[in-house]
Amino acid sequence: MKIVCYKDTILKAINSVVKAVASKTTMPILEGILIQTNEEEIKLTTYDLEIGIEYIMKCEVIEQGSVVVNAIMFSEIIRKLPDSEINITLNNNNLLVIECEGALYKLTTMNPDEFPELPKIEVENSIELEQGLLKNMIRKTIFAVSSEENRPIFTGCLFEVENNKLNLVAVDGFRLALRGTYLQNKSNDFSAVIPGKTLNEVNKILLDTFENVKIGISKNQALFEMDNCKVVTRILDGEFLNYRTVIPNNWETRIKVNKNNLQNSFERISLIAASSVEKEKKYPVKVSVDIGKVIISCTNQTGDAKEELFVSSEGKNIEAGFNPRYFLDSLKAIDEEEIYVEFGSNISPCLVKSAENNDYIYMILPIRLKD
Repeated sequence: MKIVCYKDTILKAINSVVKAVASKTTMPILEGILIQTNEEEIKLTTYDLEIGIEYIMKCEVIEQGSVVVNAIMFSEIIRKLPDSEINITLNNNNLLVIECEGALYKLTTMNPDEFPELPKIEVENSIELEQGLLKNMIRKTIFAVSSEENRPIFTGCLFEVENNKLNLVAVDGFRLALRGTYLQNKSNDFSAVIPGKTLNEVNKILLDTFENVKIGISKNQALFEMDNCKVVTRILDGEFLNYRTVIPNNWETRIKVNKNNLQNSFERISLIAASSVEKEKKYPVKVSVDIGKVIISCTNQTGDAKEELFVSSEGKNIEAGFNPRYFLDSLKAIDEEEIYVEFGSNISPCLVKSAENNDYIYMILPIRLKD
């Protein structure tokens, strides 16, 4: 095998696939990148048995071949080489020779025949949407995916198509994020829970463009296809939360407020509220709604803080406590200037949504305030 390529081209390919390299495994082959040539292209593949990524790039192929090389070592060497043309050759001793200007590296390799094949997916349902739109949808929901492995179904994000509308839903037991959009092309109804880890990597590969990404769903696998990149992942087993039954349909108190002003106040109050998760739970931020204003405050062993914002308010006065990080995550995901914050009681879920459109909803559970 012998190829010639430019650093920025191959580095883009490496950066796209390297996140599917296994970090803790008894199979050294899974710590590698499979490099395969095909006429005037090379294909880079990584697979940790849960998520697999393929990336195809154009380059000058002088001799055909395939090889597996340690992903971390290969990527770090390429990353640190000069911005120039790189010659990569598999020599007679099965060493991968990397040459660039005055630099010369030789890496040991592994047998490409031992690299596991990515699952062959028989797509049962598929949809297409703009890459930029999917990127936006993932950004607005992924932060609410659970990190608790004892509830594995919530470590993923629900992809649900119903009546030609795609909803992405993430929930971690304390909050919920929902982002929806209507699809351009007719699609069957289906649902699948995609691991949050996969979506984080897909989001890094997606471009903020109008070019489409195709999502294919089979019984236990999902496929994301975009440009010259393909991501294969398992689908999480289990029953996801019936989110429609937990999102309140009406409110007792509602405020309309400038999103940036509320976010800035929460960020400042958070300095007092807590420096750790345990303290956040012990000392929530109190949100008090009165006629035409909202007061955000916190008192603990560090000190106390209070900020007052003038708002448009409707309904009853209310006091409720919240984990400030959960509130901030929701506010940071909203792009619009004006938002609604809707309350039921001081122990029922609070909704945060745009005042301009209903594409997304954030639900946050309150924390009981101590007397």
